[in-house]
Amino acid sequence: MKNRRLSLHDLGLPGVIILGAILRFWHLDLKPLWMDEVITAIFSLGKNYNDLPLDVVFPLERVQELFTFQPGISCSQIAKNVATQSTHPPLFFCSMYSWLGWMAPLGSQWVEKLRSLPALFGVGAIAAIFGVNYIAFSRESGIIAAAIMAVSPFAVYLSQEARHYTMPMLLITLALLGLMQIQKDIFERESFGLASLGKAAPTRTRIRFWIWLLWAIINSIGLYVHYFFALAFIAEIATIVVLMYWGKTQIFNKRQIWLALIVSTSGVVISFIPWLVVTLSHIQRSETSWLPAPTHITPLYQTLISWILMVIALPVENQLLPIAVIYGFLMVIFAIWVGREIFKGLKLLWLQRTTYLAILTLLSFTIFVLLQFFFIAYFLGKDITIVPRYHFVYYPSVCAIIAASLNKSTEIANTKFRRLDLSQKSIFIFLLFGLISCVFVVSNLAFQKPFHPEQVAQNMNLEPAVPLMLVVGYSHYQDVALGLSFAIALEQLRSQNPSGELKINNLADKSKGFNAAINSDSFAFLQKSPDLSNVWKKLSQMAAPATSKLNLWVVGSGMRKRDYPQHLELSGQTSCTIDPEHYYRIGVPYQLYRCENISKPKSFSPK
Repeated sequence: MKNRRLSLHDLGLPGVIILGAILRFWHLDLKPLWMDEVITAIFSLGKNYNDLPLDVVFPLERVQELFTFQPGISCSQIAKNVATQSTHPPLFFCSMYSWLGWMAPLGSQWVEKLRSLPALFGVGAIAAIFGVNYIAFSRESGIIAAAIMAVSPFAVYLSQEARHYTMPMLLITLALLGLMQIQKDIFERESFGLASLGKAAPTRTRIRFWIWLLWAIINSIGLYVHYFFALAFIAEIATIVVLMYWGKTQIFNKRQIWLALIVSTSGVVISFIPWLVVTLSHIQRSETSWLPAPTHITPLYQTLISWILMVIALPVENQLLPIAVIYGFLMVIFAIWVGREIFKGLKLLWLQRTTYLAILTLLSFTIFVLLQFFFIAYFLGKDITIVPRYHFVYYPSVCAIIAASLNKSTEIANTKFRRLDLSQKSIFIFLLFGLISCVFVVSNLAFQKPFHPEQVAQNMNLEPAVPLMLVVGYSHYQDVALGLSFAIALEQLRSQNPSGELKINNLADKSKGFNAAINSDSFAFLQKSPDLSNVWKKLSQMAAPATSKLNLWVVGSGMRKRDYPQHLELSGQTSCTIDPEHYYRIGVPYQLYRCENISKPKSFSPK
């Protein structure tokens, strides 16, 4: 029976890692790039917003040229770009630049290559979570934790984002690994000296400063990857303090432990001082003001929704109401069943002398992170719980708790029923639903991209034979990145005709500059400063396309339907009339204008 029980884990850690890698690299380029990923691309390719064609007309077919690798850029230059034009630490972008440089030339697969490093970090997190549960509980618990993360729809979703979520998630998992070893060292006593005859040898708490040093280095690196890593770092410190207080009667060498904690924490804080001024300036930037203030208990149920999405994600987005209700109901039922199984195992882990300290460590870390989430939401007025991806901060500890709890309930069921089929049923069902959810994620049916660039492109491409111009009014660089995500999706769609063959767009003369009249699809970014009227003014001065008809789409974040004028003119040669049937709002509004060339045709004599 023992051999049969091990059959569940015959796949082993390498097999689990391979499965996780397949899920993360599968259809890696299927989903369209969205606004945040475009931001990643700009800085990771060694560029900044000054390299983009702002306030000029640019051919849509050449949008891919904006995303080419620029060699010879140092990490300090990338850090300067990020410091002045973004709101993030620089280390992730420097890592991405080195990775893309190694993969250059990027070619037509540049989106897949852009997302490949985050996917690789996601695979690394699977191995790291194995180490956490291996040290805290057992090898079997470690393999279950690795399997749970491998088939987690939440983890797969983050791994397929060209963003800095899996890199800090990996570092947080490694920090938890160090925290778990520190916890074991604090309470694991070792004999020293010679025991007196007939008496037990004295004991002392082990203090291994090299573990504290590694733990501090990991946290220092993490702070330069994502600002939210600070929440994890604070939670780690608070957890160590709780452990010290909880087991104060069992701990020897308390002064050495406090010294190790103070020195390690101080080292991490000091290492971040060079970037501290930049951090304070980032907090005050307008790009961070989009998070809404919480209303009543919304952070609570939004957090519960994020917990559900960590274990199951069925296609409820952009579905018919009956389908969304059915899938939503199934997700809730599954979450209730999982919660019941976890609670049973968690209670047993808490009551068992050999595991209660480990589960206390994981629970304390998770609770302290959540308390900071709610503090930011209710006291600072920025509800970060509304964004599921931000919950990556404590996801590794949740994964470890789920694995340990399911493994414990499995052991009890095996003892009670003497049947492996019953004892392993819960783990099998959990992993099966996770695997199914991952299929939905990689197929773009779950965790769809914000602002839905592919849907926007389809709406704009209502008449493939008519030339098109996309105009994006921008107040800050995030508007530019959003417009670029629409332009990329639109270019991919417009570059093919209904038969799937490439459409040839002939430019009259590319050497004449961006403001020259063009015969193909185009796009432009027009600054809204000092107010919205500046967009219409610049649009009226824009060179008119040399076509008889034109579909003009105007995207304007913060605009309302009544802000769009009924008529527009381009250089006095093209008259545009609003089409009220084609107004859309998908996070931002965009409106169609149908344009015709009103200039008199030039007379000519046949040869």
